[in-house]
Amino acid sequence: MKKLLQLLSVTGLGLLAGPVNAQTAAPYKVLDTTQLMGNGGIDYVTVDNDARRVYVPRGSTYVFDVDSHKYIGAVTNVTGHGIAIDTASHHGFCSGNQVGMFDTVTLEKIKDIPVQSRADGILFEPFSDRVLVFSHGTPSITVIDPKDGTVAGTVDVGGAMEQAQSDGAGKLYVDVEDEKKIAVVDVKTLKVLTKYDLGDTAGEPGGLGLDAKNHLLFAMCANPNVCVVVNADDGKVLATLPIGNGTDGGGFNPNTLEAFSSQRDGTLTIIKESSPTSFAVEQTVQTKPGCKTCALDTKNNVIVLICTERAPQAAPAAAPATPPPVPDAQGGQRRGGRGGGPGNLDVVFVGH
Repeated sequence: MKKLLQLLSVTGLGLLAGPVNAQTAAPYKVLDTTQLMGNGGIDYVTVDNDARRVYVPRGSTYVFDVDSHKYIGAVTNVTGHGIAIDTASHHGFCSGNQVGMFDTVTLEKIKDIPVQSRADGILFEPFSDRVLVFSHGTPSITVIDPKDGTVAGTVDVGGAMEQAQSDGAGKLYVDVEDEKKIAVVDVKTLKVLTKYDLGDTAGEPGGLGLDAKNHLLFAMCANPNVCVVVNADDGKVLATLPIGNGTDGGGFNPNTLEAFSSQRDGTLTIIKESSPTSFAVEQTVQTKPGCKTCALDTKNNVIVLICTERAPQAAPAAAPATPPPVPDAQGGQRRGGRGGGPGNLDVVFVGH
């Protein structure tokens, strides 16, 4: 069985005050930041843990070395929201209304694959060996064969799909943002098995972590800003914990038994799983404003985050009273927008 690839991305920045569990060897901190000038907005960051690469779509899709943090190159004419990688075929896919398929060795574009309904998140699912594209409309999930890029099926889940996680054994869990639920999908039959309601105290889930061993889901929600811990077998809510403002990404590290959520307010929340029924906010790390999505380097236990810094511009003669909203790459509106315009892309590495 192939390893799940998408898991859930300024040296010297300090830490916000917060408790640190005694089991943690040292507090998390920003280890390094790689900057690259470019143009346009960003959404997801992806770590390919097998090939040791970081992928960030922005205008083109930029590629970095996850160990050295250095820029490798770009897949030109391929952009969108997020990236999924199939190690066996050496094919990568960038989510959008035109899913860009590319060769991960040559970094050359192969073709575009039309996808409906405002495609957003994306995931390589190891049980089915398929790439799943998550949309904000119907069909909610588009299934792509990574060998040749053909559409193998669709799933109507309903609602706006955000981040997803696979247990590697046939079940897929995906945030349904506007319903405040987590959908459970059978990836073999492409059928929705059930939906877990996150409860009245939950916000809109954007990030999602999965402890596959202990069957736990960590839904990172905005408005209100909480992490809802859910039993993955029956949907029972086990805990609700505070996180920062503006989450749009999260994950779980089975090596450290920690869930994490990245926030637009420039914080990274670390949640410790002391047992399958005991959870606490372990630390709040100061990152950079706008770093609302993240991914995990499983080899080094490093969390990778991304954000942009706009280049200085001369003040206009007369600014509009109400600035227009920032569209995403497909013309839709996302959580706080994707940003845009010329400026630095910051790839931030957080670890011990």
